[in-house]
Amino acid sequence: MEAAARRRHPGAAGGPGAQPGASFLQARHSSVKADEAAGTAPFHLDLWFYFTLQNWVLDFGRPIAMIDSFELLYYYDEYLGHSMWYIPFFLILFMYFSGCFTPTKAESSIPGAALLLVVPSGLYYWYLVTEGQIFILFIFTSFAMLALVLHQKRKRLFLDSNGLFLFYSFALTLLLVALWVAWLWNDPVLRKKYPGVIYVPEPWAFYTLHVSSQH
Repeated sequence: MEAAARRRHPGAAGGPGAQPGASFLQARHSSVKADEAAGTAPFHLDLWFYFTLQNWVLDFGRPIAMIDSFELLYYYDEYLGHSMWYIPFFLILFMYFSGCFTPTKAESSIPGAALLLVVPSGLYYWYLVTEGQIFILFIFTSFAMLALVLHQKRKRLFLDSNGLFLFYSFALTLLLVALWVAWLWNDPVLRKKYPGVIYVPEPWAFYTLHVSSQH
């Protein structure tokens, strides 16, 4: 019966007697379906799997990890975290300082407004150095700045107002740190807490041991 139907309708089913227009429409329809199938975005299984795993680990694994890992977190907060933050911070300051030179000696002066800011700026760096326990990094940066000033002076280059402000702020910070250490040099409690070669007590430790304990 199918053969008889094909004989009666020679253009059906794309047979040999099919009309050219029908064959063209069928081919076009097939190509559109193929393009749609090829254009479907694949599911990123690896991306969503790791994203879901990360959410579970960070949200639910963190309090569990904080129970036998307290020492590790303390180490990260007190040492590793400080290094990750303060090393780039002082490096950026030094890079900025290296561009604060001028060939005109008349421009090597600091305005009065900048002088007023030296005191709070130096006080902030003092707190940063003592509380962050980054004296080595600070003194290394200060010596690098001083060496750069002496080197540029040979080239007849002088610090501009921005460079002078930063240089004076660091000089004031160094003076405040020296006075702080000299004041607490013979403190037996802080000496026991900071037994290392470099003795720079933290202001918060001083407040906890000597101020808040009296109340």
